[in-house]
Amino acid sequence: MADQDLVALEKKLLERQEALDRQKEELEKEDKEIQRLKDEYREKLSKASGLTAEEAKKELLKETEDKEASAVAKLIKEKEEEAKLTADKKSREILVDSMRHGALNYIAEYTVSEVKIPDEELKGRIIGKEGRNIRAFEQATGVDVDLDEEGVIRLSSFDQVRREVARRSLEILIKDTRIQPFRIEEIVEQTRKEVEKIMLEEGEKLAHEVGVYNLQPELLAVLGRFKFRTSYGQNLIVHTLEDTKIGTHIAEEIGANVNVVKLGCLFHDIGKVVEGEGSHVKLGVELLKKFNIPEPIVNCVAEHHEDIPFSSVESVIVHIADSISGARPGARYEDVEEYGKRLREMEEIAKKHDGVEDAYAFEAGRELRVIINPGKLDDAQTTIVASQIRDELSKSQAVPGEIKVTAIREFRAVASEFSS
Repeated sequence: MADQDLVALEKKLLERQEALDRQKEELEKEDKEIQRLKDEYREKLSKASGLTAEEAKKELLKETEDKEASAVAKLIKEKEEEAKLTADKKSREILVDSMRHGALNYIAEYTVSEVKIPDEELKGRIIGKEGRNIRAFEQATGVDVDLDEEGVIRLSSFDQVRREVARRSLEILIKDTRIQPFRIEEIVEQTRKEVEKIMLEEGEKLAHEVGVYNLQPELLAVLGRFKFRTSYGQNLIVHTLEDTKIGTHIAEEIGANVNVVKLGCLFHDIGKVVEGEGSHVKLGVELLKKFNIPEPIVNCVAEHHEDIPFSSVESVIVHIADSISGARPGARYEDVEEYGKRLREMEEIAKKHDGVEDAYAFEAGRELRVIINPGKLDDAQTTIVASQIRDELSKSQAVPGEIKVTAIREFRAVASEFSS
């Protein structure tokens, strides 16, 4: 019985083994069929796409990369837009803050100075017999004197240095009991030298106020002329202080060379107070090279009106600071600059003639007084020169209307007796 059970069990095991073997064979057949189908499908796909399996793999990877690159590019663009908005906001903050740092109390300067006098009797002494004193004063100073208003003498000139010399001289004469032509000329000459000293002091004061030291005295004297010079009605010292403070603040904010910007702003308009031919940029560059100012600073001056391309970020800052100071509302008056230019042209036309020592424009350009050297021209020649100057002024487009030319030829002989 037991043997029969064993035989039956063995038989079942053999049958099961055979069944497993058959299943294994079928699975192997199916696996081969699947592999065959995969190869066939791959071959068909390759034929359809024209790519090998390796190429298809690369293509798939490239497609994935492009997809990711597109996402990265989108992210970068978003970040760039965000950075741009942030930069615009930050730049506006820097400019507004810089303008606040450059803000100064400002009083517009025009072409008239006033001197108060205590009484009308003194005004008569200033006028002199038959007006000789006032004529001598106008001739010595080159300003126009208005005596019409009670208690006040008005001094008019487009040249602020002349006007300052005249104002100081008149104040000295008011306190002096000796008012006569020789004394007037003496005081005017002394005052002129005094004003030159004042310009040196003003130049030093301007330089120190913006934090610049150890400049040559000659260069400081040129900077001091800013006190008596306007640009489109804006005083040059005020403009330069604004410009330098604004430029320095911008340079500090963005990490530029502060010293280069500071000196570039300080010197950018120095050519406006230098005599010579050419633009104020050209004259300024020539002056600074004469004083061996470093090239980066000279470049700031040369490029601040974009006459040549910017060579540095410092030059751009000087340009921006100049624009901010000059463009703010109320800073400048175009007519004042044109007025001064027209009167200077009138004087230059007269000075070109032989025998002319000096020339002064008065009455808003309606009169030109010409000082003749009596040793070079006689009375007849003086008349001819006056006529020639008048004709030239009439032809000049810069001088409209009728012009009165007054040629002054005065010969003086002084003899002094010395006793032992």
